[in-house]
Amino acid sequence: MCLAHVVLIILPLASVAFRVVKRLIDLTPPKYKSNVEERERFYREFGAGVSEDREDEDAVESSESKKISKPSDFQALFGGNNNDHFMLGIKFTRRSIKLYGDFYSSDMIVASPLGLITKIGEAEMFKEKNVDYLSSIEVLIVDHADVILMQNWSHVNTIVEQLNRIPCEQHGTDIMRIRQWYLDGQAPFYRQSIILSSHINPDINGLFNHHCLNHEGKVKLASEYKGVLPKVVLQIRQIYERFDAKTAEDADDARFDYFTKKVFPKIKDSIQGGIMLFISSYFEFIQVRNFLKSQEASCCLLGEYTEQSDISRARVWFFNGTKKIMLYTERAHFYHRYKIRGMQNLIIYSLPERKEFYPEVVNMLQGSACTVLFSRFDQLRLERIVGTAAAKRMITSDKGVFVFC
Repeated sequence: MCLAHVVLIILPLASVAFRVVKRLIDLTPPKYKSNVEERERFYREFGAGVSEDREDEDAVESSESKKISKPSDFQALFGGNNNDHFMLGIKFTRRSIKLYGDFYSSDMIVASPLGLITKIGEAEMFKEKNVDYLSSIEVLIVDHADVILMQNWSHVNTIVEQLNRIPCEQHGTDIMRIRQWYLDGQAPFYRQSIILSSHINPDINGLFNHHCLNHEGKVKLASEYKGVLPKVVLQIRQIYERFDAKTAEDADDARFDYFTKKVFPKIKDSIQGGIMLFISSYFEFIQVRNFLKSQEASCCLLGEYTEQSDISRARVWFFNGTKKIMLYTERAHFYHRYKIRGMQNLIIYSLPERKEFYPEVVNMLQGSACTVLFSRFDQLRLERIVGTAAAKRMITSDKGVFVFC
């Protein structure tokens, strides 16, 4: 706004920020980047902790030493610096690029959601601190939004709500140069917002609908999906059971009610064991965990907040049958891609956000069938897995059970 015309780029990991900033430097015309200040510090803090000269050599050695058991998308995302707490100001001058610039004078800010939320929290706690530099954001880019969904999307909503507010202090601004529509609180309608993701979901749609308000209009690009069922290499009957939910707000309770009344009675007295419950959200994980405890079910947990020692113990218990049921969350799979042995019966309580997780989990099954629960409000996730055309039929059909082999 009145401080500078700033671009804000929100990214999930330092390794992603490293690639983005490096590309920006590469694309800058030579006469404007004769001097890149703090380049070595940037490579230390955002790269692999080595200098630029050794980067390519170390990258080759690192890629050769990666465990081949991890999928290629996991290696691409987590093969570098996985720090998710950072902020970097960048200022472009006639002869140089200044990294680690002051946020109030920077032309571009590259930050993680957690890094920005920390600054916003400090500004709320201490009067001498503020985030007035967010008032001048004219271009917002949220890249790798699908990865940020696996972190904490509420941070993004909070950050966007802080943009383009009237500053608390003047910060040396020439008042005569401030545009009237800024003073009238119209800045959000002039900001360009770009959200980049491998897929859309209700959270991204919510940000798009409520916070992308440019007066020139907006565009959303959506894909049609063929589905990932062909990637299930085992001969497994995949049984999709649709439950009824009146509204999106009721869907979580309806799913839980269907599980407790229709699914759990079939497995509670199972002698065989090896029952995996794959659950997408942490809220659902807690809800199902508490229910199983109330039923004194033999279960173990593998979630994103489970201690490593408990994870190792749970995997052993599940494999040897000491515990009959395992709860496994999508975020735990996202960050670790565990190979779970001893899975005889797979129940997908809620479909994963990331479509590649479906065949990865189903292909670990040592039994012959899996059960998937869904409602009409799961259409976005469903179409990424079974295909757009099939998902529409499954949502609208009079039938409630569908089988894929």
